[in-house]
Amino acid sequence: MNADGAITVTPVLVAELFVEGEVMPVCVHVIDHPDGRVLVDTGMTELHPAVVAAFDPRLYPLSEQDFDAAGINIVVNTHLHADHCGGNHLFAGRPIYVQRRELDDARSEDDYTIREWVDAPDLQYVPVDGELELLPGVRLVPTPGHTPGSQVVVVETGGRPVVICGDTAVWFGELDEPRTEGQRRIRALDPEKVWLAHAQEPWRPRTAHAEDHRQAERRDSHDRSTNA
Repeated sequence: MNADGAITVTPVLVAELFVEGEVMPVCVHVIDHPDGRVLVDTGMTELHPAVVAAFDPRLYPLSEQDFDAAGINIVVNTHLHADHCGGNHLFAGRPIYVQRRELDDARSEDDYTIREWVDAPDLQYVPVDGELELLPGVRLVPTPGHTPGSQVVVVETGGRPVVICGDTAVWFGELDEPRTEGQRRIRALDPEKVWLAHAQEPWRPRTAHAEDHRQAERRDSHDRSTNA
């Protein structure tokens, strides 16, 4: 918790997946808020044959890091694919916020997730329908696309918001040129930056100033070539 009242977001690397010959990080995010600590997604704590076959993962579980799991007050699942909910069992007895549609799909659809990770003993899900203010300045926003029940966490820090998006966008390019309803909702928020689950640095929008600068450079280059 921050004594000065600021709200901060910190990424934590919990796994690496191997996808098409490339290493893809898996990050969860901690929101330090004056009213409590929020963990967004939980990574994985063990290997499962289905995950190994798909991604040959290397795990860095929260339970094996210098991580204060007992200090987490609230958990949010952006969605319930295995690499985002495999550590939920570490937070039994604490509220876990997830969109109702996502929870229903995870419990009913085949090959959607690892169901025993979703329904580990003593988990206390809080099904959400639509937007919800979690804490002052922290709200959940549904962002269908990656899954129909995906959601993001929007953090108001006094200026433009910061978004923790899970897999609503997996690559930066999906926010540069949004195509799903969820990606368009993120861009409509005009965020300062967006934390993705599979990137260790945040995405930042291309500012109008930067675009104006690039256009001016192109005009200057064109003028020089015309006058040469």
